[in-house]
Amino acid sequence: MKSLFLSDRDIHSIKLWLSRMKTPKNVKLRRKEKGMRAESILQLKYEMIGSGSHRIVYDLQNNYVLKIVISRKGFFNNRNEYNIYNNCPPGLKKHLCPVIEIGQGWIIMERMVPGIPMDEKYAEKLSQLNSKFSNYGIAPFDVKNTNLALSQEGEIVVIDYGNFEMK
Repeated sequence: MKSLFLSDRDIHSIKLWLSRMKTPKNVKLRRKEKGMRAESILQLKYEMIGSGSHRIVYDLQNNYVLKIVISRKGFFNNRNEYNIYNNCPPGLKKHLCPVIEIGQGWIIMERMVPGIPMDEKYAEKLSQLNSKFSNYGIAPFDVKNTNLALSQEGEIVVIDYGNFEMK
């Protein structure tokens, strides 16, 4: 697949990583070790700005981020974000970080600065947002401050919704 944001070399590096991603069954890597292993194989020119249990995140330096899988569940997370973003009601879309492109083992999303104020106002807004997702048949799992950001309009935006469940 061609990308508007990634070079052929980037795509090749991701394919190489995917071919080497699987670890032997008797070897259990911790989250940080998975990310470090992936980064050493990928050798992308971008800065790695985060990692989770299933994906690592690179800053593309153009207001977008690249999320690459580091576990089998990462494929689900990428596909889930793509499906939820593209199939949710318009009233929810403004609360989801936009998905720009998806490929085999990777997804590109808008870059947003994680974190929201931890005060009563935003606690109430977050509670209302969780209810809104639930009312539309989306279970908002893994909602935490590091997975949230504020839009320029002051709206809460979920930047990592790979673990959400669409009913």
